[in-house]
Amino acid sequence: MAYVANFKTVVISTLFAFCTSAVNADEVSDSNNKKSIPEATKFVTQHKGTFNGTKLKYEAVAGETYLLNKNEEPKAAIFSFDYLAADDNKNRPVTFIWNGGPGSSSNWLHMGAYGPKRVVVPSDATAPGLAPYELKDAPETILDVTDMVFVDPVGTGYSRALGDTDSKAFWGLNQDASAIADFIAQWLTKENRWNAPIFLLGESYGTTRAAAVSKVLMDKHLINVNGIIFVSQALDYQGSSPYVDDNIISYITYIPTLAATAWYHKKVDTSGDFEAFIDASRQFAVDELLPALFKGNALSKADRKQIVDGLHRYTGLSKQYIEQVDLRINAFRFAKELLRDEGVAVGFLDGRYKLDERDDLTAAPKQDASKVIGPAYKAALMKYMRTDLNVQWKRKYLNPGDPELSDNWRWRTAPDGQGWEPRYVNTAPDLSYVLRSNPQVKVMVASGYYDIVTPFFDAEYTLNRHGIYADKIDYHYYHGGHMMYVHEPARVALLRDTREFIKKQVSQNPR
Repeated sequence: MAYVANFKTVVISTLFAFCTSAVNADEVSDSNNKKSIPEATKFVTQHKGTFNGTKLKYEAVAGETYLLNKNEEPKAAIFSFDYLAADDNKNRPVTFIWNGGPGSSSNWLHMGAYGPKRVVVPSDATAPGLAPYELKDAPETILDVTDMVFVDPVGTGYSRALGDTDSKAFWGLNQDASAIADFIAQWLTKENRWNAPIFLLGESYGTTRAAAVSKVLMDKHLINVNGIIFVSQALDYQGSSPYVDDNIISYITYIPTLAATAWYHKKVDTSGDFEAFIDASRQFAVDELLPALFKGNALSKADRKQIVDGLHRYTGLSKQYIEQVDLRINAFRFAKELLRDEGVAVGFLDGRYKLDERDDLTAAPKQDASKVIGPAYKAALMKYMRTDLNVQWKRKYLNPGDPELSDNWRWRTAPDGQGWEPRYVNTAPDLSYVLRSNPQVKVMVASGYYDIVTPFFDAEYTLNRHGIYADKIDYHYYHGGHMMYVHEPARVALLRDTREFIKKQVSQNPR
């Protein structure tokens, strides 16, 4: 069932590039024969538009910020897209925004959700077709309440390691968080915004990063954030790792998402209320399935039958299949099994999408049906950068990121030479630390019902633990997937909820 809401149409006329300037500098020589490092590059354009009914003039700065080593020498260039409203209030909020991966540029949140322009793709989970793709003004975005800085980590977009520093120095859970925190501190200094309210907004692995960065900012730079927005939360990976055999937690956290996806494709009884059905699936997962899986082969035949019936009721899968997988439904295999009788697989990132794969007998899909939107986002960004932001540069924009990044990403959190036992990635303790250190900080969590990569029930499971108080978390749910903003009503609702969250957090300290 698609989510439908009525929103007033806001008419906007955004006039781009009535004044542009590009700053490029020559290379700098080095007397010690080190690699020469050019001065930071930036492209500046002036714009105006109406956002949420507020007319604004704003500056777009697409450019580099250099990270410095202990000798005050550049070690990396972080490229960002900064949207800065013309406002005499230097304490205007600023929101730092990034995607995930690791290895993703900020393209998705930039061109799909929060940027002042967006690419238009179908809301009904059908393919966007072929170029040319439509770009539209985005009057619903949050520029009326906050400046925005879209960040590309090293190895994505135009961001690169510099000099003798290797890119691998930034490719790791701890290394990445430290670099992004350094970038924020450097950016605040460069723009004289140290006293501005600060928000962090990440998607997917970007939420992993946001939690870690918030702690580094506090401990290393003495910077408090005013709030954090998680889009498709991924802090504790145990609840979002369905491909690990006998990971009991994931068999529980995925059930409501599988139920929502089965409802969408009408593979379960849809005669009742969607929200009530999802809530019942939560209760079944915790109160019945969890104890049953814990018992294992000690489960009685009668109880096992009851569990099979419940899984069939909420997932739409056959009782025979449920028996064959021993009550343990792998969410990625579910994407193939749900509509196997139709010869199609559903998407991982968004279970609304469907793909007719050649091989109908595989246990799981070989590709993600929802990735069909990727070319539209890439084309839109590349076009927008050159025509609207006047980014004229020969450097390759890495989207996808550096092909070596994923294989070289360092998940180890302990120093080399120190004992360390591999475990699920988990930055929820970092978030708990920050929330307890600064009780006024709150978190907004945005989840898509049909996200089979970061299930919404896992967000609840994660953030209800780790010593995190319930009143610090605001949950929001949308009828979409991992990128819920692909569905137009969800995009508008996400922006509305983000705006209200920021306004509420800023109002606590109105100075």
